[in-house]
Amino acid sequence: MDVRRPYRSDASDHFVTLANQRRVRIRRLWPGEERLVKQLWEELSPRTRYFRTFSPVATLPDAVLRLLVSADDGRQLAFVAEDDSESVGEVVGLANFGALDDAEGELGLVVRDDWQRQGVGTTLAITIIEAAEARGFHRFIGLASPQNVAIRKLLKKVATVVSAKLSGDLFEFVLVRHAANPQSVSRAS
Repeated sequence: MDVRRPYRSDASDHFVTLANQRRVRIRRLWPGEERLVKQLWEELSPRTRYFRTFSPVATLPDAVLRLLVSADDGRQLAFVAEDDSESVGEVVGLANFGALDDAEGELGLVVRDDWQRQGVGTTLAITIIEAAEARGFHRFIGLASPQNVAIRKLLKKVATVVSAKLSGDLFEFVLVRHAANPQSVSRAS
């Protein structure tokens, strides 16, 4: 019997003021929003694309795009960070979760180059982990290129790395959220 609590979508929609005073809106990515993900992907540098998918492809494959926007609220989920300035609605980051089994899931995260190192990735990571935990998932798998030092630092901020191993050309991390995870960015209403 599955006793997972549904995650309240309205609770995930919030605004965050970053350390540099820029604001982002964190919200669920919904089916039918493929255009937003395509636009984000096109604005990423080849290096950032490679760090996210381990391929510098300029166009996100349709199968990956469908997977990202087909969240079912139980076993798959994605959040976006939107710029809250004059260019309202412009997606600057994306985090996704996909269940691997009944206790463990894979995490993915990407932030547009001009928004990196400002707290967007940390906020998205905390949001996606909290949402996954609300569904009963408490162990997370992440893959990263050995050259992607920034994601390894980010993961250590929001989670405890239970194990890390080099598998081929990638690091595979197993993570659990820190017992007391203070948010490094503040939520604003």
